[in-house]
Amino acid sequence: MKKARHSDSLLFEPRNPDYANQVREAFEGQPMLRSLGVELFLIEPGYCELHLPYRQAISQNHGYFHGGAISTLADVSGGFAGWSLLPEGMWIVTVEYKTNIIAPGRGEKLIGRGRVVRSGRSLTTTEIEVLAVDRGQERLCATALQTLMAVEANPT
Repeated sequence: MKKARHSDSLLFEPRNPDYANQVREAFEGQPMLRSLGVELFLIEPGYCELHLPYRQAISQNHGYFHGGAISTLADVSGGFAGWSLLPEGMWIVTVEYKTNIIAPGRGEKLIGRGRVVRSGRSLTTTEIEVLAVDRGQERLCATALQTLMAVEANPT
């Protein structure tokens, strides 16, 4: 029997009722994500799922997804999951994250699933899974743990 992750059972209440639109707008405003081809698939309070279709331009010399693309997907999935819980007028920045690539990023796309483990007043902790989808089958490719900090969006 497969055990659920601790974070799967956590339910969060967003402090900004318009969090989904806020995340979508911020996502659309990031040129790097656009250049990589990252797609926002799902945003819920404390959860974000991103998809990254395979292109040779983001591969490494063996044809797998490059580790930089895998790590970027992890960082952004966790970051938007954390930001979905902040009050209006706050922004999130990554303080630290560690990504372990445990299998080649091989397939037609990557899926990044970021989940909040704890959301505090200033620090948020997330865990992220990056899955490689090959012929319709998901395979865990990387796992990450991240610490985020809430900052004022427009400090005076």
